[in-house]
Amino acid sequence: MNKPKIDIITLGCSKNLVDSEKLMGLFEARGYHVTHDAEQPDGDIAVVNTCGFIEDAKQESIDTILELVQAKEEGRLQRLYVMGCLSERYLADLEKEIPEVDGWYGKFNYKQLIGDLDKLVELGELDNIHRHVTTPKHYAYLKISEGCDRHCAYCAIPLITGRHQSRPMQEILDEVRWLVSQGTKEFQVIAQELTYYGIDIDGKQHIAELIEKMADIEGVEWIRLHYAYPAHFPWDLLRVMREKKNVCNYLDIALQHISDNILTRMQRHFTKDDTYELIRRMREEVPGIHIRTTLMVGFPGETDEDFRELVEFVKWARFERMGAFAYSEEDGTYSAKHYKDDVPADVKQQRLDKLMRIQQQISAELEAEKVGKVMRVIIDRKEGDWYIGRTEFCSPEVDPEVLLPASEELAIGEFYQVQITDAEEFDLYAKKI
Repeated sequence: MNKPKIDIITLGCSKNLVDSEKLMGLFEARGYHVTHDAEQPDGDIAVVNTCGFIEDAKQESIDTILELVQAKEEGRLQRLYVMGCLSERYLADLEKEIPEVDGWYGKFNYKQLIGDLDKLVELGELDNIHRHVTTPKHYAYLKISEGCDRHCAYCAIPLITGRHQSRPMQEILDEVRWLVSQGTKEFQVIAQELTYYGIDIDGKQHIAELIEKMADIEGVEWIRLHYAYPAHFPWDLLRVMREKKNVCNYLDIALQHISDNILTRMQRHFTKDDTYELIRRMREEVPGIHIRTTLMVGFPGETDEDFRELVEFVKWARFERMGAFAYSEEDGTYSAKHYKDDVPADVKQQRLDKLMRIQQQISAELEAEKVGKVMRVIIDRKEGDWYIGRTEFCSPEVDPEVLLPASEELAIGEFYQVQITDAEEFDLYAKKI
């Protein structure tokens, strides 16, 4: 008897994508045909991997589920299952409000879905199954831990994921070797808080040791680090970045704000002076480092003076990559319980717009400085008359790209030396040399 076809739909962050890839591998090991993010329901069963981080993400998850409920009612889909962060947090409410869903699973028990669909499977059989990588084969996301022990006032992540849990180092290194054997050259190392890696194992930060061992694996060309936390930063990580040529001079570290008033209210356990010193030291120890950060405007109690401090900080820091968003109140968080959301929506938007205008100008200036330089790029894809690539300073999907004319044939997933010929606000143009 033919097994049903399954389409898995991933919403939210790259950490969710890794979970979907693991689920795809498990299904395929049991003989199921699985697709990922089909444009239309492309199977007998749909599985939605949801996000529950902020209000917009939660709404996108709900809307996607309701669209698939309609597809089921119209006969275009037989069964619908939901997993991930949203159902981890709001399971009882969702079961009551959307009874058309055939099964709800959280962030950590999604293997049970396979057991429910295939009564013959013993879940222990699935422990050593490799994931199905959905990204272009030359790069992959590598999740090194789950959960977060930081309790920032605004953040719902600890409520969803629970306490920080590091994966065993040997397990991670074995996965890297397997991915290299499959053609992976570039690794995006991800976690809710990667600098905390190892603390739950023996009380020590082991992120520098892990990255150094990864860098020594033959075939690993680029390692890029995402989602660091500023407090108790492991300085040895900068040494590894400086000494290991395949560790990209790139760090994603969310700073959120600069005003001591707001940092205290956010419960960040890091001060304005600490932040300025952190940026100075990073740039001193790793010349040319590209720092990606995220900032928040409109947190409860943010005054005009607090925002002016943030503007001056952005002008001083000249971040190579920066995103910003307006505060939104999240159920169950400290700020939702103890603070009034007192910054008007129009003020939040004005502050956000101003901050991003400043950053756009900074980005344009920094990218223009690269014109004439020779850089190494990896080619991700071809679009029309252009090949699209990235430098070590560019993470997939979120950072600027490098466009090369398709007049000369290039290979997807290969590295090339190029000369930058022109720059726009967020993208570069280049020619192969």
